[in-house]
Amino acid sequence: MRVRPITPERLVAELADRLAGTAVPGRLRVAIDGPPAAGPDALAAALVDPLRAAGRPVLHVLAADFLRPASVRLELGRTNPDAYYEGWVDEAGLRREVLDPAAADGSGRLLPSLWDAVTDRASRAGYVELPAGGVVLVSGSLLLGGGLPFDATVHLELSPAALARRTDPELRWTLPAFARYADEVAPASFADVVVRVDDPRHPAVVEPGEPG
Repeated sequence: MRVRPITPERLVAELADRLAGTAVPGRLRVAIDGPPAAGPDALAAALVDPLRAAGRPVLHVLAADFLRPASVRLELGRTNPDAYYEGWVDEAGLRREVLDPAAADGSGRLLPSLWDAVTDRASRAGYVELPAGGVVLVSGSLLLGGGLPFDATVHLELSPAALARRTDPELRWTLPAFARYADEVAPASFADVVVRVDDPRHPAVVEPGEPG
């Protein structure tokens, strides 16, 4: 394994080039996975313009817009890390409204958001047509290991100490969930691209070592 330091700007450029050069039947379904402290939503947003400049239509979808209703999500309380880990995101809705329609045999009609967690009601968003050859970027936390059909995966990794240090105090109750995720899913062991972001100003790409 080699850890290659990279600037944030170069990281975006390299990821955009890699994704723009990846062709699959239908649309490319990409997970940008990481805890909130790692900034997966910001990284996905930064990829939109470079991908469009490369000729790939893009839709950025936030997993936070596909949460389950509060009556389900918060049944065990507002700060239960096991509930957060096991069932905050409506994975069935994300698959039904975004990932399956983006597949090779899908309709291409994607719903950019399903649920408004602030008002706790349906977002009433309209469907968006994403043509074949397009890219859908799904950003958020705990996206890998649950069987969602992504074609490419990017995992933003922090050490436990950095995660604790950089997590908003109001969200520190989620730390046990991310510890479980690292232990039970180990996304850094299989994601297509792993980026260490202990210091967001100095990310580093983790590359597999040469076979011995």
